Amino acid sequence: MSGKRIPRVDLPEGVHLDTLAVREGLPASAWGENSEALFLTSSFRQPDAATAAARFANEEEAFIYSRFTNPTVMMFERRLAALEGAQACIATSSGMSAILLLGMGLLKAGDHVICSRSVFGSTIMLFGREFAKFGVETSFVSQTDPAEWQRAIKPNTKLLFAESPTNPLTEVCDIAALSVIAKQAGAWLAVDNCFCSPALQRPIEYGADLVIHSGTKYLDGQGRVIAGAICGSEALVNDRFVPVMRSAGMSLSPFNAWVVLKGLETLGIRMEAQSRRALELARWLEAQPQVERVFYPGLESHPQHTLAMAQQSGSGGAVVSFIVRGQAAGGATQARQNAFHVIDSTRVCSITANLGDTKTTITHPASTSHGRLTEEQRLAAGITQGMVRVAVGLDDVRDLQADLLRGLGTL
Repeated sequence: MSGKRIPRVDLPEGVHLDTLAVREGLPASAWGENSEALFLTSSFRQPDAATAAARFANEEEAFIYSRFTNPTVMMFERRLAALEGAQACIATSSGMSAILLLGMGLLKAGDHVICSRSVFGSTIMLFGREFAKFGVETSFVSQTDPAEWQRAIKPNTKLLFAESPTNPLTEVCDIAALSVIAKQAGAWLAVDNCFCSPALQRPIEYGADLVIHSGTKYLDGQGRVIAGAICGSEALVNDRFVPVMRSAGMSLSPFNAWVVLKGLETLGIRMEAQSRRALELARWLEAQPQVERVFYPGLESHPQHTLAMAQQSGSGGAVVSFIVRGQAAGGATQARQNAFHVIDSTRVCSITANLGDTKTTITHPASTSHGRLTEEQRLAAGITQGMVRVAVGLDDVRDLQADLLRGLGTL
């Protein structure tokens, strides 16, 4: 590409994350707007045919067509890349479309992927079923055992994919250890950073090549739109993903990009407040006799607590999962009934499988987010019928405790 590039915001060297979260993007237009502009246009006029030809040939950086170039989307991409400490970012229509783009950009028939068996249910389906149709093999391994990842390496392994913490068990992987394994195998390491966001965790700092996001969650923060993104090096983004996006069009709409862009401005303070509430709720749940076990990285009882505190800026995040008592006495059916009873007894929590909202949400993972998996797959991932997931928002913790006790107290 020639020296004609889209200009950047003029910021001092070394500004901190909170400043990048409200300032990075594109320079203001000639009108001098202080809030980022929303460019709702499908295409952009070119000054002449020769310039149009040069821009379509990637000889000059410019806005052409909103399927793959739009100022509002670029503002979001630049801001998220800056927060993740990445060179570049490409935005997508959803978090799952980001993983689809990842696979389409990096993999081909005959390639091998290693993926944690504890990842989001749709991610398991995408790797295990959809990519398999096109000759890509996936081995599912323990989230927390690097030795198992190492043993799964094959000569044709091209990608290691992890989610940390996982949904819903909040298992934490050792990103640095997986990075070493990937590099020795000549493979890429991609980490889904949805639960932590760059406010708490930046996987690239630990050796990840790529960071995946569902912007639907904490990046937006208020449950308004669907969005996704991949962050990584300029070479990977521009050479591997942009050409696929240009042809396949899993594009993020400018309006959704603008909403998430504005959400990033409050990401840090939201994650701090929601994580603090989640820790308080998790400690309270551990003390409830009707709760068999609590899963939350901020608790000392969590198996990867020390690792989580090191990787996640000393925070456990905002998602708490717990198992309601009843499995031993009445089996899976009774456990499911007890979990449903707790969920249905709430009046403050929103019963929805989404997370990352300022409103606290509650769901039964085995029948929602992981409902398409077989019972064998769910149990392999540690997801039982008695499990309940709470994504803590900005509600008062005392109200959440009373809400959950309504069901727990009547079991």
